[in-house]
Amino acid sequence: MPVNKQSVERIIQAVGGKENIAAATHCVTRLRLALKDESKVDEKNLEKIDVVKGFFSVNGQFQIVIGPGLVNKVYDQLVEMTGIKRATKQDIKDAAEKKLNPLQRAVKTLADIFIPLLPAIVTAGLLMGINNVLTGKGIFFPDRAFVDVYTNWKDFADVINLIANTAFTFLPGLIGWSAVRRFGGSELLGIVLGLMLIHPALLNAWDYGKAVSSGTVPYWDLFGLHIAKIGYQGQVLPVLLSSYVLAKIEIFLSKRIPDAFKLLLVAPITLLVTGFLSFVIIGPLTFSIGKAITAAFVAIFDHFPALGGLIYGGLYALLVVTGMHHTFLAVDLQLIASTGATFLWPILALSNISQGSAALAMTLVSKDEKLKGMSVTSAISAYLGITEPAMFGVNLRFRYPFISAMIGSAIAGVFITINKVKASSIGVGGIPGFLSILPQNWGAFFIGMGVALVIPFVLTLVWGKLKRA
Repeated sequence: MPVNKQSVERIIQAVGGKENIAAATHCVTRLRLALKDESKVDEKNLEKIDVVKGFFSVNGQFQIVIGPGLVNKVYDQLVEMTGIKRATKQDIKDAAEKKLNPLQRAVKTLADIFIPLLPAIVTAGLLMGINNVLTGKGIFFPDRAFVDVYTNWKDFADVINLIANTAFTFLPGLIGWSAVRRFGGSELLGIVLGLMLIHPALLNAWDYGKAVSSGTVPYWDLFGLHIAKIGYQGQVLPVLLSSYVLAKIEIFLSKRIPDAFKLLLVAPITLLVTGFLSFVIIGPLTFSIGKAITAAFVAIFDHFPALGGLIYGGLYALLVVTGMHHTFLAVDLQLIASTGATFLWPILALSNISQGSAALAMTLVSKDEKLKGMSVTSAISAYLGITEPAMFGVNLRFRYPFISAMIGSAIAGVFITINKVKASSIGVGGIPGFLSILPQNWGAFFIGMGVALVIPFVLTLVWGKLKRA
């Protein structure tokens, strides 16, 4: 499809002119702009441009949804017409980050660490869901699992479970790689650090509770200092903080040790110092903090499940808007590591479905053919776990669909939390999300899913008709 130069010119003018564009790049579907002043964006004119499918601002970047293939042509034309230098995604991130406050930077740091891990974690969740279907009792046969009846499938399910559990078993190694890379250190040292924290010679973190109760926790005697010889399987905070320390020590040493001695000194000293700090100070401290965070969430949802579901279900979409939802990925992983399941992630899945339902209702509310098409495609995307097109391209533009989705998500959240619905892993946050739900919770989750499908759709439809009346 050829690009109309006039359309690109209108985009440039709508975002405040070429003088307001600090840097620009693109991904598969979107233009990613670092604007000097986003208040200069003329949203009304921008949404009228034929090639624009939607737009939103996140983490200091103004992103315009164009579509695959066409976005490359629009970007080339924009570069030619503005004369700006071609930028990488990292250039845009660096330019956008300068405008963020400390809290936003902290949230963005967590996002930069965990987003690269999502393909492995989500894949593991889906595979664990398949294993749940095969091994869950009562799904196909009363009080019996599929593998109990068809025993030749048992080893097949066991292999799937091994593949699925790998990402969670070696999670500190994955986090170490991503976190050290984010903090500017050597990625390989990050992997070694993460694996060091779950070395087989250490007491498995999942057996720590039993060892404490039986008084069999092993200890190192470091010149009179007794350090618990435990691993940090499934833990998030220990490896995050240790990765930060490792990267800073490595950077410090690299600047001061001559090139001829770097290979011999930088990595060994960095790992040795970080290793001792991790086991002596960082690990025990963050392990306690992680347990306290887990206990706090568990206490809230145990004693006030309806309130917890109402608040998290109702506000999760706002967390997505601010980018703060990435911080709860760490909480989910901590809950799975500590208790074997998470009650937060199922609410996320229903929130995504609610956003899709609200967007879908706009096909019956709006008379704009372009908006109708965008509503359908973005609703399908949300049902499959990707909500940004629905939220930023449709729902937030008109506000009431977004509010309707929040209401539906809150009600669905209340229902599944009072019925103690939990997920054994993190998976696809939409309709396929049922695969990650514990099989015994499927009935309640499917009812919650029905609430998330129907209520936002009906509210948006009625609200939209009343606004037009």
